[in-house]
Parts: sequence; C-alpha cells; structure tokens
Amino acid sequence: MNDPIKFNGASQTMTVLQRLGVTDIFGYPGGAIMPMYDAIYSSPIKHYLCRHEQGAAFAAVGYARASGKVGVCVATSGPGATNLITGLADAMADSVPVVAITGQVPTRAMGTDGFQEVDIISLSLACTKHSFQIRDVNEIPECIEQAFEIAASGRPGPVLIDIPKDVQVAQPDSILELIDNLPKNLDASKEKSDIKNQELLSIEPQIQRAVQLISNANQPVIYVGGGVGLANAVQDFRQLLENSQFPCVATLKGLGAVDGNHPNYLGMLGMHGTEAANLAIQESDLLIVLGARFDDRATGKLAEFAPNAKVIHMDIDPAEVNKRRLADVAIVSDLKNTLPMLNQSLLQQFDKPTMPELQKWQSTCHQRRNKKYDYNEDAKKGIFAPRLLELLSDSISKDHSRAVHVTTDVGQHQMWAAQHMRFSQPEQFITSAGLGTMGFGVPASIGAQISDPSGLNICVTGDGSFMMNIQELGTIKRYQIPIKIVLIDNSRLGLVRQWQQLFFEERYSETDLSDNPDFVALAKAFDIEARMINQKDRLEQSIEEMLAHEGPYLLHVKIDAFENVWPLVPPDTANDEMMISLQGE
Repeated sequence: MNDPIKFNGASQTMTVLQRLGVTDIFGYPGGAIMPMYDAIYSSPIKHYLCRHEQGAAFAAVGYARASGKVGVCVATSGPGATNLITGLADAMADSVPVVAITGQVPTRAMGTDGFQEVDIISLSLACTKHSFQIRDVNEIPECIEQAFEIAASGRPGPVLIDIPKDVQVAQPDSILELIDNLPKNLDASKEKSDIKNQELLSIEPQIQRAVQLISNANQPVIYVGGGVGLANAVQDFRQLLENSQFPCVATLKGLGAVDGNHPNYLGMLGMHGTEAANLAIQESDLLIVLGARFDDRATGKLAEFAPNAKVIHMDIDPAEVNKRRLADVAIVSDLKNTLPMLNQSLLQQFDKPTMPELQKWQSTCHQRRNKKYDYNEDAKKGIFAPRLLELLSDSISKDHSRAVHVTTDVGQHQMWAAQHMRFSQPEQFITSAGLGTMGFGVPASIGAQISDPSGLNICVTGDGSFMMNIQELGTIKRYQIPIKIVLIDNSRLGLVRQWQQLFFEERYSETDLSDNPDFVALAKAFDIEARMINQKDRLEQSIEEMLAHEGPYLLHVKIDAFENVWPLVPPDTANDEMMISLQGE
C-alpha cells in the first residue's frame, strides 16, 4: 500500500484550486512540475492530458470562453512553459481569463542556466495581465487567489504562476490555518470590480452627453465588440437595441452579442465584413461603440474610417479609449453598470425611433442587409464553402436541447463562418480574433466540450490550421471527446494564397498544400469516425450524419483551391471601397 502523501506546496496548490471551484485542468507533465502531478494523482480535480502544451493552453481558453469560468493549464519549466506562450498571448489579445501554472527549476539553480531553465516571468510579461513567481511555500494560497481575481476581474486576461520545484515539495508552516482561511467555493467568474455608487454618479454627465448625441443623430450605428459578452451585458445591450432601433454591426469577437437573425443586424464590419455593415459605418453620423477597440481589421484605413461620425465609446479599459479614434464621449466603466444607465436615460428622454430621418436610414440599411449576391454557385462543380456553413448553421440552430459552441481556426474558413453562420449568444462562437492563431480550433473545442459535456461542439477548420495542432486528436481519442470537426480542405493556405493572387501578382510562394495526408485515414487511426465529401448533393445528408453520430467525427470537405472570400477590403483602403468579387467568379 502506498504511503500517504505529505501535505506540501504541490498538494496545497491543488487544494487551493479546488477551493476556488476548479474542476478541470489541462496540461502536460515534466520534471520541474512533477511534484504537482503527484498531487494531481490524488486530487478530485480532473486533469486532461493534452499532447502539446500549446494544445493545453488553447483548451483552457476554449473552456473559459464557453463557460465564463477561469481556464487552467499546467506545464513544466523550459520548453513546457514556452509552449504555453502562444496560448497566453491569444488569451491576452481576446481578453480571456486563464491561469497558467508552470514548474521551475529549484530556487538554488535559478540563474545558473540549469536544465530546462527559462526566465518565463520575463517572457510572459508581454502576454499576461500579471505574472507571479512563488519563492515561499506559505505564499501559495494568497498568490493563487490573487491570480484568479486578476484573471477574471476588469478586462479579463491570462495570469501566470511559476513555482520552483523545491517550493512545490516544501511544507507550509501552518497547514490548517492556511487552508481554513481560504474562501470556500469561490466563483472564479464572479465579477470583482463592482463600481461604487459615487463612481456611478460621476459617470452621469457622460451618459447625458451621450443621450444628447443620440438625440441629434440621423444616421447612427451601434458598433458592438467582444466586451459586451465579457461584461455579461448582452441583455442590457439588446435592450438598447430595442429601445433605439438603430442599425447594428459587430466585430469578429462581438458576433453573437446581437442575434444573427435580428432585423437591425447588418453583419460583421471590416476587412471581410458585409457590404451593408461597412457602408453603414462609413455613412454614419454617430457610432455607439460598446466594448470594441477599433481594431485595424475592423476599421480598414483608419484616417478614412467613419469620416463624418461622432463617437460614443464605452469600455472598461481606459487604455483602449482614444487610442485609435478620439471619442466625443468616453465612458470608461463596466458595461454591466453603464448600459442600464444609458437605457434608462434613453427611455426618459429619447423619442426619435419614429422620426422620418431615422426611418429613412433604417430603410436604407435594411435594403442593403437583404441584398443578395450571385456568386455563381450553381455553376460551381464542387462544394461551395459558404453554402456548407449556412446548412450547418441551419442544422445546429434547430437543436434547442443543449448548448452549442462553434470554434474555428484562422483563415478563409474562419471568415466564411463569421459571414455565413448565425449565432444567438457570444459564447457560441469561439475563434482566435485578436492574435489570429492557427491551430486554435481543435484544442479550443476540446476545452469547450469539457466545460459542458452535454453540449454540442463543432470545430470548423482548414487543412493548414488543422495540421498545426493535429496531435490533439490523441486527446480526443483518449477521452472520447465527442467534438465534430468540419475540415474545409482546399489544399492551400487559402487566405495567404488569396492575397498572393490579388496583391502579389499570383506569385504563389509556399501556399501549396496538395501533399496533405489522407485526413480520413488519419482520423480513423485515432478511432475517430470520418468521411470525405466533394459533391454538393451530399452536403445535407453528410451534415446530418455527423451531427447524429454520438462520438467524435471528422467531416472532410474538399473545395476548389482558388475559391475566394468576398467581400474584401484591400489593404490601406477605406471600408466602403471593398471588392465584391473578381470578374468571372
């Protein structure tokens, strides 16, 4: 019989995580984190062995984005820790609450270039909200609690905790006191940054100025970003939309904040945004910007973005206000607090939804929204990716018995999904928006599935991105994680190839992936059911078969290598100068 495990820094860490409400973590073991893995062996927290530390980080991101809780990932020192960096950078760019715990060489060896020693604190500074290195075992409980609070509060983001190996095996001075003083069952997603009443009162003048701008506007547009979902302010935002009846556009990360079928929703704006969204922005006289940061992919040529519009900018992060576009009214606060104030003031003072100027503007936007483009789909011999994704979206929208999450990788398939799928909540669409990380989709879908085992999780990926973290098929196999993978295969790095075609004189440098493996055979090697289709008359049946399958499934869809994503705003161009298609397409 094994001897009982001594209570040390590693087991203390697991106890603290349990007290903080953590039930699932993702990671990969190694020498410097081995004491913690010994503690994991006896912990009720479920550990999921990913096949690469980057996969573990992305799984934690997917878990956090689907559940609203803090995602947790674990890795060893040196290369284990550095392999987390891309995932932390992704979480930082998209404001995702993640806590990463890394092992470190013993304190006596730090600074000696020991085996697998890396100064992960310095490396992580640019891609985390905060980083801790614990040198005293007695600091573990407070440090971990602070890490969770920092990750989840304000504008969420990743936090790293580095624990040297000797600290993991050290025994704390007072076990009972340290553990009993911890808050029990702390909800890591609970809002920690409630604004005091006097602070809300200080915002009242800006609210009144915003209402005045709204009252004077004839062509207003609501511009919604990912901050609305992060603030749990979706219902408050939707009340604003109903109160005002203004046209609305969304960023890539803002998709789902407004129901994709809402009559005033014009679609995504920006480089691959809809014509209706981009024209509305460019012609607007007022932008009401909620939880968005004027990202360059959204604005196009910044100097010509919404040239005649005044701006009301509401965001929790003061660093984002006036960074790229000066605001006429800036309201730096939590949207969960400020949107109800704006709604109340509008109901009391605003009576313009029936005014002729606004009705004319609404009519113009609705006509553009309903405009159909003929992309010559009937003449195409093979499968048209937008049609595939529309059919997939229609199918999953009928499933009201469980939560649905769609993850994507990065590239043409990502833009097609953003354009042609419809989402009713922000957490339904999980994509790498700010960092644009290939290899994100599969591990993020794994994390989303773990957060809600009864949910339906679909990963839309491309052949280039799929190969980036393909080893995570091993994770799917081990735990029989029932995600559905829709692999859109054009045997190219599609988005780069499209730019080479349009802007680099068709000099196709290193974008040919025609030597891809047999993806169906590869999936089946991991005990994942799979099939390949390349004929459009088999689309609906194939989607139904995939969704009906109880376990993991790969639907390998071959499309034309030279299919392009439209519309497209060329580089250094205003958003209303978008390309709709190439002649002949």
